[in-house]
Amino acid sequence: MEVLSGLRLYEFEKIMEDMGATKFRARQIHNWIYSKSVSSIDEMTDLAKSFREELKTRFKVTDTVVKRKQASSDGTLKYLIEFPDGECVETVLMRFDNRANLTACVSSQVGCAVNCSFCATGKQGFRRNLTYREIIEQVLTIQRDTGLKVTNIVFMGQGEPLLNLDNVLKALCIFNEDFQIGARRITISTSGIIPKINELSEKELQSTLAISLHAPNHKLRAELMPIENRYPIDKLKEALVNYINKTGRRITIEYILIHNFNDTTECAKELAYYLKDLKCNINLIPYNSVSDTKYTKSSNNDIMKFKYILEHSGKKVTVRLERGADIDAACGQLKGNTQ
Repeated sequence: MEVLSGLRLYEFEKIMEDMGATKFRARQIHNWIYSKSVSSIDEMTDLAKSFREELKTRFKVTDTVVKRKQASSDGTLKYLIEFPDGECVETVLMRFDNRANLTACVSSQVGCAVNCSFCATGKQGFRRNLTYREIIEQVLTIQRDTGLKVTNIVFMGQGEPLLNLDNVLKALCIFNEDFQIGARRITISTSGIIPKINELSEKELQSTLAISLHAPNHKLRAELMPIENRYPIDKLKEALVNYINKTGRRITIEYILIHNFNDTTECAKELAYYLKDLKCNINLIPYNSVSDTKYTKSSNNDIMKFKYILEHSGKKVTVRLERGADIDAACGQLKGNTQ
């Protein structure tokens, strides 16, 4: 039985044509799927019952299952979603008391091959890429469950988005055109896959590119991120300069602060020098606890010192608000297992 979620309007129109129905019916179904986020054909109440019964003989809205839902004390929701082949990923809805934004943190792969030492996902190994329909299904799952409309999307869940770029870009297009989420409200985060950054620089994307840097030099970064040995930090900078020059877009630098590792005054100064001629904002991320690692979170005092040094260099610097740490939904904590 075919699944309706993930189809485009022209695909709905083709189905309606095959069923002897009008294009108007296609627009109705499209609206139920993406604007009203229904979970069943029976909920499409402006379709005649007889037509709904005919649809149900050939189609269903979704084939994913929510295996587990967890709610944080700060309002964050985490979903463990299972696909028909039994593989699972986690996706997160982040809410902020003083903002209207509802941000979905979506996964792009089952597991991850990059294996950053501070990240729970990498410890699971790489299983497979998600299809673009499995990516958008995560946002539809959130909207069906909450009845809310997601306004922002970050590709910061499980996996390395640029190692599944074709599906990520297809999903981005659907988020933009079918969900009506502005491209500038979508962020793609990468550990620094240089060939794919160069490929993105040739595309006319309005979305934000975020770079998981996490260290100011090769030695420290290689200890945190094995990908550094393949795509070293000096070559990464060349790719970022090229990206900024070609797109005119400002990038975001993400930097996890780990106590007595990369949060020193010297690291801050070295990072400021590395970024001095890049058009970028900096997002500092206090380390979130992950089992089987030696790392601990920086003190608030060290975080503020680090932030001050970077701001003094002329950059806009923010400290990421911790969301969902009590349910292992914060940065670096997603696992996607069913235990």
